[in-house]
Amino acid sequence: MQKPKRSAIFQAFAAALAALTLCLTAGNGQALAQEAQIKRTIEGRYGVKVEGVTRTPYAGLYEVVVAGDERSIIYADEKASFLFSGQVVDIRTRRNRTQERLDKLAVIKFDELPLDIAIRQVRGNGRRVVAMFSDPYCGFCKQLDQQLVKMDDVTIYTFLYPILRKEESPEISARIWCAPDRAKAYIDLMVHNRQPPKVAGCTAPVDKWLALGEKLNVRATPVSYVASGARIVGARFDELQRAMDEASKGP
Repeated sequence: MQKPKRSAIFQAFAAALAALTLCLTAGNGQALAQEAQIKRTIEGRYGVKVEGVTRTPYAGLYEVVVAGDERSIIYADEKASFLFSGQVVDIRTRRNRTQERLDKLAVIKFDELPLDIAIRQVRGNGRRVVAMFSDPYCGFCKQLDQQLVKMDDVTIYTFLYPILRKEESPEISARIWCAPDRAKAYIDLMVHNRQPPKVAGCTAPVDKWLALGEKLNVRATPVSYVASGARIVGARFDELQRAMDEASKGP
């Protein structure tokens, strides 16, 4: 039996590839249109700002990322006829898919942080790096600092974030920033409960701290970022330490 010519085989393969590409393109177009329609429907009916809509690989649900004081995720069917608010957990692996997505959405580019307006502490070789948003009147911040102060081989950048008390928080933050040794003044207050001294003729970058926190959607303290850009909310020291160790290993 005569074998087909090589050129004919190539032509057939090219035709099949073109047909597959056309199908994939059409499918992608339909998916994008569906996601856009869900976005319009939810924004129109509920008056919220939707950052994005993505089809999930589970239960035919669409993930809807809603902007606000705190970014949140809700789920919708393909027509946005039903909405589901809650946590999606993979029973087989026990992974919280919703929290994983929120953590991924909160990742930042650590190198772009304005570290010149942060208080810097370095102990040992400083290989483990963290940036922390802290209010001087935050009890959970004090708990976290009392753990962090015991760590070796760490670099800590603290952004004072005076949001808890309208007048007192900015004042004490400014006194810490204007102290001769900012790191010492901060640790003295948060770990040893020693008030920082008043310093005349000094201006602290309070507006810049607040603007940075607003940009990163920091709504409470403490909020920490490790060198990989991953975000840890609250005084979860063990989790933060693991994230710092992992990030220090590099890519």
